Amino acid sequence: MKIEKYFTTYSITAGFLIASLGSIFIYLEWLIAPNSPIETISAILFFYLLIQAEKVVWFWSGFFISFLWFWWILMSFIHYDMVWAIPLGLLFISSVYGFIFWTITKIAEVLSSLLPTPYSLLPLIIKAAGLLLLSYIHPLSFDWFKPELLFVHSYIGIYKWQLALVLIAIVLAQYKKNILYLFLILLAYSPNNTAVSLENTNSPIALSNMMTTVEDKWNRKLIPRHITEVYDIINRAISEQKEIVILPESVFPFFLNKERKIFDSLLEQSKHITIIIGALYLDGKIHRNSTYIMHNGNYKIANKVLLVPFGESNPLPEWASKWVNQIFFDGAVDYIASAEPTDFEINGTKYRNAICYEATSDKLYFDNPKNMIVTSNNGWFNPSIEPSLQKLLLEFYSRKHGTTIYHSVNMSPSYKIEQVK
Repeated sequence: MKIEKYFTTYSITAGFLIASLGSIFIYLEWLIAPNSPIETISAILFFYLLIQAEKVVWFWSGFFISFLWFWWILMSFIHYDMVWAIPLGLLFISSVYGFIFWTITKIAEVLSSLLPTPYSLLPLIIKAAGLLLLSYIHPLSFDWFKPELLFVHSYIGIYKWQLALVLIAIVLAQYKKNILYLFLILLAYSPNNTAVSLENTNSPIALSNMMTTVEDKWNRKLIPRHITEVYDIINRAISEQKEIVILPESVFPFFLNKERKIFDSLLEQSKHITIIIGALYLDGKIHRNSTYIMHNGNYKIANKVLLVPFGESNPLPEWASKWVNQIFFDGAVDYIASAEPTDFEINGTKYRNAICYEATSDKLYFDNPKNMIVTSNNGWFNPSIEPSLQKLLLEFYSRKHGTTIYHSVNMSPSYKIEQVK
């Protein structure tokens, strides 16, 4: 393999152009507003140009897709005084996806070489199949890359069969050299009935929105201020006659169940309003990222099921995990996940608990829950596209599973996502 051919102006530029088409929907959400016509056209162009591209361009497309979708992950390094590691992390993550994309075309190249020339349809089919299966490939346990996500605000549906139909139309158009086959994409049309609301004036549920930076949260001198803010939010919700108040993930920088005075005070207030609040939980010697559900003076603990790779649990082998935690995270102890998600009922309505990252995984939607309460702390990645990509994923899952999502967030807007008829 000649490495020089991977660094031509054409291959890098073509890869960046294709990746940009596959990322426009995120940046419209972040900087301007969703635009269905633009997002539909850019998504179709992304798949069309990628399927006909050569192996080198596929590598750079995957490289820049990863860069444009996931650069925000490295923003958390700023809070560990590790700015120097950001370019190295970007290079690593982008190269991983570049290699994944390259592998798809390599398989297409090898298999098609085993068959005679008339089978030129095969490499197109393999590339399309690779794109269809990409959402099942999770490098380092991270599963936020889903090709069908490009359609979340478009005129095309977000289900696998609709993505498959788009890819079939493109393969036929290229193989037959007739763009009229692209009209098959019309069969994948699906109206978007997802409604996102930031205001909840008429709702019995108060979605709180906090703006506490990572540095302020862990500043022990500011703990009294944080506690006061929590009580102010709860009291305001009571005065507005709300039934439930939801506060973001890990509101307090301590184990709430070990601070009995605050814990008991919140339990007392839960006689007036149901309090759902994210906080740390010390389970014996086990550290957990949890949600406290306080209702009528009683409580329930809902522990996180899917932990953030590296951020909360290191996916590496135990010996390597300890070394990485010691070098990069000041010896921080990994959290422990629960085996199953927690469902709970309030005033006759059943909800599923989800904490930040896990709400963007299919595993939490295995039985199509009707309602989900999500708490997040986006302070680690502020400012970045992370809240926008997270919101797109939540819209995707709400639409796919018919789930109404109540999302309370720190350092970005809180909102409700539902499907309207």
